[in-house]
Amino acid sequence: MSGTPRRFDCIILGAGAAGLMCASEATKRGRRVAVLEHNPQPGRKILISGGGRCNFTNLHCAPDRFLSENPHFAKSALALYQPRHFLELVERYRIPWHEKTLGQLFCDHSARAILDMLLAECAQGPGTFELVLNAKAIRIEHDANGFSVDCSQGEFRAGVLVVATGGLSIPKMGATGFAYELARQFGLRVVEPRPALVPLVLSGEESRWTELSGVSSEVMAWAGAAHTRSPRPKLRGPKFREKMLFTHRGLSGPAVLQASSYWRPGEPLIVDLVPSAGAGDRLLAPLLASPARRDETALRQALRAILPLRLAHHLAAVIAPQGWSNAALQAAEQRLHAWEFHPTGTEGFEKAEVTAGGVNTDDLNARTMETRHVPGLFFIGEAVDVTGHLGGFNFQWAWASAVACGRAL
Repeated sequence: MSGTPRRFDCIILGAGAAGLMCASEATKRGRRVAVLEHNPQPGRKILISGGGRCNFTNLHCAPDRFLSENPHFAKSALALYQPRHFLELVERYRIPWHEKTLGQLFCDHSARAILDMLLAECAQGPGTFELVLNAKAIRIEHDANGFSVDCSQGEFRAGVLVVATGGLSIPKMGATGFAYELARQFGLRVVEPRPALVPLVLSGEESRWTELSGVSSEVMAWAGAAHTRSPRPKLRGPKFREKMLFTHRGLSGPAVLQASSYWRPGEPLIVDLVPSAGAGDRLLAPLLASPARRDETALRQALRAILPLRLAHHLAAVIAPQGWSNAALQAAEQRLHAWEFHPTGTEGFEKAEVTAGGVNTDDLNARTMETRHVPGLFFIGEAVDVTGHLGGFNFQWAWASAVACGRAL
């Protein structure tokens, strides 16, 4: 490393949601903080989130809304900093907001209001805050005196280094695997990153479903793990009752995005296509009545009563039973309640809203986010193996993990 290093109490890598929230907490404690961001502006993912209105938290935040190899890890931070705390901050800045379905909170106007709020909080003091943009080619060294960060904007030194560089999702926004590389550099384990909250791709015979591109319907979806003793898949993760959207490549919509976080290659995605009909033979009751017409036209009519027209016609052609017996109709009904799709993959990190996996939580202190074997080194936000459900939970994890870290600096 060359040149005269600039000295701070804390260096934070990444000026996203977690990095800026952590910086604001540290400056409140009187710390001298430098935030290094490799993009030309801060908070790029904040600005595009929620369709530009930032789904900044969820009122129903709870540990069971998060995935991790250690499902208990997030409990401490989430209890420390709850949605009501962030909402108090939003209201203090008089940012208009509204609640959508399932407890999701959005700005009434632009997501920029959240970014401006975070930057204003960082500048409150009594500590000092410096934002360094276009900090590229970052190299880290560590010795008994702390951390040296050498980059295109110079050399920086501090006793504390916080890594808030996120995951691999949405690379066009500048996402990289830097956090994982750095974790491995310091001997930390990394749970293999994978796309989460991501559309699924259908191929082969199932590619015919893509002819329904643009059709949306309420479903119940869940991921199915292969069972070693039964041909029927068992449940992997919770069931999600929301909209499913057929796309030109496969399946998307909130229900599928949620289930995708639990899905693994080679496993089915199981979908109740008619959740409002309930179990049993109620949906096809008109065909089971005596006397009643039993043919594909009658089946289409029954399905059209509860499903979008194009989907109803497609399903009628696919599930039309041979013989039209009571047993065959009941089997068709049961299939509608547990339809198995067999995705051949996801649309990858380019379309994933978040990255699952990350720095192994066994190597972190759950109360502070500090690494167990490298004092002064912290990992927060999406870089950590904690992944929230769709609907503001990942922002809440960013705020909560950042506050836990910031208050420990």
